[in-house]
Amino acid sequence: MRIEFIASTAVITRDTAAAARLYKDVLGLPLEAAEGDDYLHSGDIPGSRHFGVWPLAQAATACFGTDTWPADRTVPQASVEFEVADEAAVQAAAEELRAAGYDLLHEARTEPWGQVVARMLSDDGVVVGISYAPWMH
Repeated sequence: MRIEFIASTAVITRDTAAAARLYKDVLGLPLEAAEGDDYLHSGDIPGSRHFGVWPLAQAATACFGTDTWPADRTVPQASVEFEVADEAAVQAAAEELRAAGYDLLHEARTEPWGQVVARMLSDDGVVVGISYAPWMH
């Protein structure tokens, strides 16, 4: 597996309003959300390609297709996505993770916004994504 760069980091929160108070209001990060969406994000923070505040319900939907995180899984606190060279490299990385004994939360797939990603949950409660976002290349 060859990681090109860190594409995204996000905190995962059960309380978006409280997280917004810290990251947006107190720290002053330029976070925005699309209308009707609780996912706060920015690509305009120096040193970061993408930083987000990801509601737990949305993380659950992205990983399991339901807005409830499974009770038998560690509740994640953060997410980090590592960028690879192309779509095929996402699938190859997913297979490499599986061969190393890691369970994937989901296989490589294309999200509605065009990113190809496979995700796993680390022992530390971090959602780790291997992704290819065409607009970052």
